[in-house]
Amino acid sequence: MAGKGKLIGGIAVVVIAVMQFYFWKRVIRDTRWGIRTRRVLVGAQLALAAAMTATLLQPFFTGTAAAGWYAWPGYLWLVLAFYFSLSMFALEPVRMVLLRRSNRKPRTPILAGAPAPPTDPEEPRHLSQNLDRRTFLARTTALAAGAASVGLVGFGVSRALGTPDLLQVPIQLRRLDPAFNGFRIAVVSDIHLGPLLGRAHTERIVGMINETNADLVAVVGDLVDGTVGQLGHAAEPLQDLVSREGTFFVTGNHEYFVDDTQEWLRELERFGINLLRNENTAIRRGDASFNLAGVNDVTGVQKAEPPDFDRALAGIDATQPIVLLAHQPVLVNEAAARGVDLQVSGHTHGGQMWPFQYVVEAVQPSLAGFSVVDDTQLYVTRGAGFWGPPVRIGAPPDITVLTLAQSTVSAV
Repeated sequence: MAGKGKLIGGIAVVVIAVMQFYFWKRVIRDTRWGIRTRRVLVGAQLALAAAMTATLLQPFFTGTAAAGWYAWPGYLWLVLAFYFSLSMFALEPVRMVLLRRSNRKPRTPILAGAPAPPTDPEEPRHLSQNLDRRTFLARTTALAAGAASVGLVGFGVSRALGTPDLLQVPIQLRRLDPAFNGFRIAVVSDIHLGPLLGRAHTERIVGMINETNADLVAVVGDLVDGTVGQLGHAAEPLQDLVSREGTFFVTGNHEYFVDDTQEWLRELERFGINLLRNENTAIRRGDASFNLAGVNDVTGVQKAEPPDFDRALAGIDATQPIVLLAHQPVLVNEAAARGVDLQVSGHTHGGQMWPFQYVVEAVQPSLAGFSVVDDTQLYVTRGAGFWGPPVRIGAPPDITVLTLAQSTVSAV
């Protein structure tokens, strides 16, 4: 795994370096701006590249997230350069066709007996006109790509920082006692408190969940990107979550990226949040009940806390439905083999930014929403926060309310 991570990291470095060179070539060199303008552009690019480099590398050297004052420009520059490159690639065929046409010197037909047109005196003017066309095309395409990328990223930022969608999703479960018809589970995942998302983000999420009047709240991992000392204050509003059966939490991969995993888990318990660390509990209404279980994230293996389905499902009454909280959808195959009725997950962010959903779809069984694997239903929330760039394109944030009902279809 370490070797694979280094390979991915190496590829990312090469891609980022190529994007920076491509931006310099298309925006600064090819456009032939005046010397002062070019100096300003080069200086701005170097400053933004430095902020981006510090933002991306600091976690590897210090184990903590980048500071907000340079993380904002660093992440935004990374995304702007990416979408600028995509826009320019899309415009390249058009630019090349127009350049070929501009390179063709107009031919004047020679009539019989007419003197030959002058050549040398006219050649410099033709070259000058051709150069002007090349510069015009370079500037026009650069401005068009810049406007497109700025507009797209601006929209993505407003979506990422805006209010999450509140989704209502009905779920039918076999063996569910009619006493639980209408039971509501508020699901939130990938809150990602960090240098760009703080206490106000948590307060908004808590307010939205409390307004749903849910019976139970499920926080499905990736709560923090920093230590308790850095983000404990930002997480405090979680203690204000209100529901009839309480709030339950399972770890995500980012809980194992911080050095103080255990301290964070103790902090959540202090907030009154119930941890499901390869554990289960019965949710009751009178004599009726269903099983709520939770498994650690697969990244927990790095700290000797891997997902353990044997422990998580130990002692469960097989005549009652099982609802499993698991951060990553990829665990659904194991869940299906164990007879889990419903798995609730996050992790994917719905891809967060187009076209990265295609990468996520290659490694996870579901990108977002409802699906079925064998006899196990899977619901994946896109999450309420973001990781890395404060941008969501094609994958808006959400908080989901799952409303349970007894299945009207009998098991075969």
